[in-house]
Order: sequence, then structure tokens, then C-alpha cells
Amino acid sequence: MDFALTPEQNLIVETVRRFVEQEIYPLEKQVEKNGRVETQVANEIKRKVLELGFYAPNFPIELGGGGLDHLSFALLERELGRGSMALTHFWGRPQNILMACKGQQRQRFLLPALRGEKMDALAMTEPGAGSDIRNMQAKAKRVTGRATGSAKGEGWLLNGTKHFISGAEHADFVITFFASGQQQTPRGIKQSLTCFIVERGTKGFSIEKGYQSVSHRGYPNSILTFDDCFLSDEYVLGEVDQAYELMSSWLYATRLTVAAQAVGRARRAFELAATWAAERKQFGKTIGSFQGVGFKIADMITKIDASDWLTLNAAWRLDQGLPAQREIASAKLFATEMLASVTDEAIQIYGGMGLMDDLPLERFWRDARVERIWDGTSEIQRHIIAREILRPLEQKK
Repeated sequence: MDFALTPEQNLIVETVRRFVEQEIYPLEKQVEKNGRVETQVANEIKRKVLELGFYAPNFPIELGGGGLDHLSFALLERELGRGSMALTHFWGRPQNILMACKGQQRQRFLLPALRGEKMDALAMTEPGAGSDIRNMQAKAKRVTGRATGSAKGEGWLLNGTKHFISGAEHADFVITFFASGQQQTPRGIKQSLTCFIVERGTKGFSIEKGYQSVSHRGYPNSILTFDDCFLSDEYVLGEVDQAYELMSSWLYATRLTVAAQAVGRARRAFELAATWAAERKQFGKTIGSFQGVGFKIADMITKIDASDWLTLNAAWRLDQGLPAQREIASAKLFATEMLASVTDEAIQIYGGMGLMDDLPLERFWRDARVERIWDGTSEIQRHIIAREILRPLEQKK
């Protein structure tokens, strides 16, 4: 891996950081206070990003996206991580799984999402099935002879509940997964899954306010309910019963996004703490000159740099077509646990003032807690890492 960034990558970092500092930072306290992002504010962010030419940076240029490789996209996400997720959500990074759209789905969902005309949300988690996606209780049942408008046709009845769904309150459609049958796998018979695109307003589908979370205020979660929601085959994304393979192809890299954003947020917290340690005086000396504080600064930057390189290395491996599942899991695990440590130490360096909402540190501290849970818990990441190391050795026996 070449550790030097290209001129284009440096420009991406500078452009995104400047945007976040000038356009996002000034809005953060208001979002924290209100617990929401006003529609006018969201639309203005989208407009400015579209003008920059940075909307949908994770999609191919020929489709109207930014065409960034994985490494450049990780750098972009790292800089976005410095700002409030509630606001940077409107930067516009549609789910990569939309690349599976075919036929009319491309005109109806994919291309409008890339142009900023529609927003999507991803829905997998259920009250009884979080990381255990093969145990989904939401069911898709094949039916025939049901009315679809004025015609009769075949399709699917969806029933079940999804929760903790981020971005659904603004979504025009959701990409969601249902158990649709059974299939033989190398580890026995498992539930097969099918992916569907469900538009807001579809009969039998509702989006309701979710739970109040201490993390990422203004970026709420929603509860999705499917009650005999009928969809024709044109709403199936990918192939019937093949959604597990589909998500394995497209969604694992979202963990890299979590890692990259954790690095960006940690650097912002660190910069505040380091500046304070260099300026704040006690007993006639700057507090950074005391080992108790100076060693914290040293440990913080070491952990941040290590997380950064783990993340960028995993992204680089993806660009090289190399296996990267273990490296992505390691990056997500280490970066999110690092963020918890760094935000906690930053508050300790500031003392009581660090817990006041005059500074963003208490928000970073709260926000850091969910990073070790969503997109695969720390325990799941450790399981992936161990499996990737041990399974090949077991197979040699």
C-alpha cells in the first residue's frame, strides 16, 4: 500500500473537511436541541453537495455518481465523521446494493437516488433478530390471483416488523429483507432470504417513530410494520431466495464506513483535547506538561493513527480485489472501541467542562456508544476475525 495520498485524494479530504466545518458545524447545536433536521435544512445541504458534484460519490461515473474507489470513499467518510451524522446523512450516499437494480428498477429507484431526487433506507434488524439475520421472523409468502391495481397477478405478501431503522423518516423507499423459504447451505438447512424495495405509501406498509436514543440525536430510528403488504415481482431486488448472497456482496463494506467515521470523529475530539492541554494552566504549568495528561495525549493519537491505517488498509485491499472481510472487521472493531476511549479521555482532560453542552465532547461521548453495536457488534466482529483465521486451519486437517 502506498501511504501517500494522490492530489485528487488530498483535494477530496480538503473539500469535504471545509464543507463540514463551514456548513455542518454551525447547525449541530440546533439539531441537538430540537432532535431533528428541518426539511429546509436537509434540502439545502443536498443542494450544496450536488453543486459540489460530490453527491452519490460511491457510485460509478457512468451512472451519474462520483466514481470514487474504496480508499477515496473511506477518506471522504472519515471527514464526514467529524460532523453530526444527522446532518451529514444528507450528503447522499445511497446504498450500494442498489447496483442490483435491473430493468425499470434502475429508472424508478437507482437513478433518482443518485440524482438526489429520492432517498433510500436499509431495513434488516428485527426485535427478535439482530445480528442473526438468518433467523428473521418477517416472512414473504408467495401468492397468486391477488388484485394489483386493476389487474390480477402473482406476487408476495409481506408480514413482520423491522426496528432500529435509520433514515427511514426521510426515505422515499426502503430496501428490506424477508425470510422466503429454506435452502441447503454448507452448514445445513437455513432460511433463504429475499430482498424487496418497498415504497413509502404502499398499502400495508407503515413507518412509525422508533425509540429515543442517547446517540446521534436528530438521526432517529424508525419502526417499520408490514401487514399483508402486497408487492409484485417487479419489487424484488436481485434474485428470489438469494438475498443473503446479495447482502454479502454489497453490504459488508458499510462496516468500513463506520470505522472511517469513527476515526474522523475521534480526530476532532483529539484536536480539542490537545489544544486544551497545551493552553490550560494549573499550578503554573500547562496541564499537558504533566505526565497524567501528556501520556493520555500520546495514547490517544497512537490509537487514532492505528485505527486510521487499519481502515485505509482494508479499503485498499478492496480496491486491489483482495479478500478483506477480516481486515474490515478488525477496522470496525478497533476504530469504534478506540472512539469510546478517545472521547472519554478527552472529557477527562477537560474535566467538568467536558460534560457541558457548550462543547461537542459530551455529544461525541454519547454518540460513540452505538458505534460498537450497529452494523455488527464488537462481539460479531471478533467472531468474524476468529473465523477467518481458524476456519482455513481447521479445513487443512
